[in-house]
Amino acid sequence: MAQYTTPLREMQFVLHELLEVEKQYQEMPRHAEVGRELIDQVIEEGGRFCAEVLHPINRSGDEEGCTMTGDGEVRTPKGFKQAWDTYVAGGWPALSADPDFGGQGLPHTVQTAMQEMMNACNQAFTMYPGLTHGAYQALLAHGTPEQKALYLPKMVSGAWTGTMCLTEPHCGTDLGLLRSKAEPQADGSYRITGTKIFISAGEHDLTANILHLVLARLPDAPAGTKGISLFILPKFLPDAQGEPGARNAVKCARLENKMGIHANATAELNFDGATGWMVGEPNKGLNAMFVMMNGARLGVGMQSLGLMEAAYQASAAYAKDRLQMRSLTGPKEPGKAADPIIVHPDVRRMLLTQRAWTEGGRALAYWVALMIDQYEHHPDEDVRKEASDLVALLTPIVKAFTTDNGFQSTVLAQQVFGGHGFIRETGIEQYVRDARINMIYEGTNGIQSLDLLGRKVLGDNGAKLRKLGALVKDFVEAEGTDHAMAEFVNPLADLAGKIEKFTMEIGMKAFGNQDEAGAAAVDYLRVAGHFVLSYLWARMAKLALAHPDDDFYKAKLSVARFYFAKLQPETAMLMRTARAGAAPLMELDAELF
Repeated sequence: MAQYTTPLREMQFVLHELLEVEKQYQEMPRHAEVGRELIDQVIEEGGRFCAEVLHPINRSGDEEGCTMTGDGEVRTPKGFKQAWDTYVAGGWPALSADPDFGGQGLPHTVQTAMQEMMNACNQAFTMYPGLTHGAYQALLAHGTPEQKALYLPKMVSGAWTGTMCLTEPHCGTDLGLLRSKAEPQADGSYRITGTKIFISAGEHDLTANILHLVLARLPDAPAGTKGISLFILPKFLPDAQGEPGARNAVKCARLENKMGIHANATAELNFDGATGWMVGEPNKGLNAMFVMMNGARLGVGMQSLGLMEAAYQASAAYAKDRLQMRSLTGPKEPGKAADPIIVHPDVRRMLLTQRAWTEGGRALAYWVALMIDQYEHHPDEDVRKEASDLVALLTPIVKAFTTDNGFQSTVLAQQVFGGHGFIRETGIEQYVRDARINMIYEGTNGIQSLDLLGRKVLGDNGAKLRKLGALVKDFVEAEGTDHAMAEFVNPLADLAGKIEKFTMEIGMKAFGNQDEAGAAAVDYLRVAGHFVLSYLWARMAKLALAHPDDDFYKAKLSVARFYFAKLQPETAMLMRTARAGAAPLMELDAELF
């Protein structure tokens, strides 16, 4: 069975050496007192909780799954309720939440590190607090003072959880088609009627109440996405003391029978005139829900990052232990019947690919989390604006690029195990199944690609992309004369020049035919993902070169070299396929498929 060890040294490298978070926090009054010692203590203790409490119930939770009773109530797998109570007792739900509502007020960067560890140990469990934190953020941004006072302390403490109810049976990402109705009542509430599907953590027995954030239409709402409002709808209506009271008219109709994440209750919910209250302004619910959706997209990237780390640890340990054949250059352990498979070049390719995606993905995710801290709490308006723009640009990359790489990595881990990776005993096949959903939900990776190219790049004529390009340009100019950095700086500089030309070319073609953007978008996002990862890997290589005799930095340098030699060249192929345009995709008549 797979084991997990918190990668503390790797996490500390990114936080303290690459990002210098303490220095950044000192510029934010909210986090000025957050130092390295506190950060390391939180991560170390959090890792202990994840490894000792969450990891042991990951496989059993997958095998047992959630079960529904005849009255629509749902039971989580054995041990999950106890794990939740331990999670709450440790104060983990409150980690980065606002102190005004009982939170600890720690930076998002620290919360992100905790998310990685939780997902590495138990993705299905982590979705319960993950969705709750997203609902908390939406209410914090758009709720009334009364709503915040009533609901946020319960969510921050872990007493109640939250969900995001968007999708309906007839519409997925196209929310303009949703049909759920909200009828206004004389007391200021609304009666919500409709059906929502694929609702993660939609019904369970972990907490006394569940708060559903539901998108629905008012009677006079305009068609499309401009006629959607957001409502908060508790499973149990709060009584005069703010405790769970009468049962609301929302019921779990069924649980989805899924490929993975079996221990998370993915529910179909029926709302039969259920009582809810509007969050934000009428017909502007999608804007309010985007707070939660964007947080969820970053959270899904963290799900794959955690799975990558866990899968890599398992496959690396197996490769050093499994004996199979001899090295092509002669026996490496002649005293044994065969050499460990880690001597074989292709096994090393698979392990190094996993490691490059994992360590690069961690740097990207933590960097974005730091910029969220900056745009929320930095006193300088220019810094906040810069950070906000970069987070907007990088969010679809974190979601799509990381989850694509995450699925590839778990499959490579399975391949390292060979036949043993295909059976349940080792636990690797669960990582593959769990990782697959991350490319689909919270907006498929194709949707993320359209968002990046259409909205985040072409939508502002490349302004956000130029901000990232300016960071890269400054780094290239600073390090370009260092001979030792040439193997990292040169391919980074080359890609920087090419992506600028590539973006202009795709933009001009899309101006004449929007299908050209749709045809190029997925390839474009991967090129953009490599662009930002190349920048981060070059920065990490710079740090590693300063410690030539330390094994940790030797390994970091080797992985950086592998990334630039074996993975980054994918960009040439991607730009070529993107330039092939829409014609090869669109010329075949639909009836001929």
